[in-house]
Amino acid sequence: MTETRLLSRNLLQIFNRYLEVGGEEAWVVNLEKSFDLPTCYFESADWVGPNAPPKWSQAFRMIYNPVSLEKLRQVHRRERAEAWIIHNAFPTGSAAIYHEAQTNGLPLIQYIHNFRPIAVSGYLNASDLPNFPSRMRTHLTEIRRGSWQNSHLKTAWFATVLATARLLGWFNGITAWIAVSEFMRDQFIRAGVPPERIFTLRHFWRPSADIPPDTSGSHYLFLGRLVEAKGILVLLDVWDLIWADRKHSGPRLVICGDGPLRETIQSREAANPLVDFKGITSGEAKRRLLSSARAIIAPSVCLESLGLMAYESYEFTKPVLASRAGGLGEIVMHNQTGLLHEPGDVATLYEQVMTLESEPAKRIDLGRNGREWLRENADERRWLRKFNEIVEFAIATSRNY
Repeated sequence: MTETRLLSRNLLQIFNRYLEVGGEEAWVVNLEKSFDLPTCYFESADWVGPNAPPKWSQAFRMIYNPVSLEKLRQVHRRERAEAWIIHNAFPTGSAAIYHEAQTNGLPLIQYIHNFRPIAVSGYLNASDLPNFPSRMRTHLTEIRRGSWQNSHLKTAWFATVLATARLLGWFNGITAWIAVSEFMRDQFIRAGVPPERIFTLRHFWRPSADIPPDTSGSHYLFLGRLVEAKGILVLLDVWDLIWADRKHSGPRLVICGDGPLRETIQSREAANPLVDFKGITSGEAKRRLLSSARAIIAPSVCLESLGLMAYESYEFTKPVLASRAGGLGEIVMHNQTGLLHEPGDVATLYEQVMTLESEPAKRIDLGRNGREWLRENADERRWLRKFNEIVEFAIATSRNY
């Protein structure tokens, strides 16, 4: 069967790759491979190193980058795209991509993977939500925090870029929004997106036909970026408690990923024999770690849009220990497919690990329920039908402008 004809229209994805690979890029690649969906990539890495444009040039190119726009035009002409799907346009793609679509009357679909383009950063905390409807207050909070690249000045400039694009009406060309969870849809409606233009569409998943469950398991597994927002420091605090209480009889924690806290993780690993840091892990090595895990842990302290790590866990019939952080609480059902704790709650997460250690039958049942949830709620064909409906809505809405 030819997958390309499953899409109702000729579409073009637009994605500015981050410096570190994450779930958003994995989803873009998944759509590209699953449906032969062409993608125009921009690279954040182009602005790092000796060959990068001067900083002053980078700043202005975040608003209007002629090099990126010319590349986009060429790809658009080649693919004869009827609509664009923007996942991320910053920093090297530039805000002017939105203006380009608007000027040419192209339907524009904005995928909501995080809090952009309303906020500077993809990461917000629960305490930020009261301010989120106000872009100004949200930007001021992010500037004080240095949310983008750990820089107050860079965050302030990024906020200026977004404010400029809004003032010029460039974001008004977005004819449909795709939120990956009800949580994200609700937040963007609060921030002013018309409810009739924003649709919830959780990711689909293609589970392997047969994965023999390893019901014993040898470790708990963390997969993700090594940043404070993902709760990795909370998790290490939990395992310090386990080491203090259980010594070598405690369960192992395997950490996979990379990021700014890499050296901190290595230092904590050296002090705790139960912690095993693997670095970036993929392919068969990752599959082995998933297959032999007792559970996956997603202790985010930021507000997650969805959480693909839960899908991976369910595929291998493993439960998820997750924080009630944004969309995670929609796909991890407490005492059904996993256990939920409040973000940053070390004591509760410790007790939940101990519960799964003392009740292996519960652990197995939760994992099996997760696999069943994945089968029932992440069906690719249902996803595709709704996706095509959103595309048709975006095109029809654009014609009415």
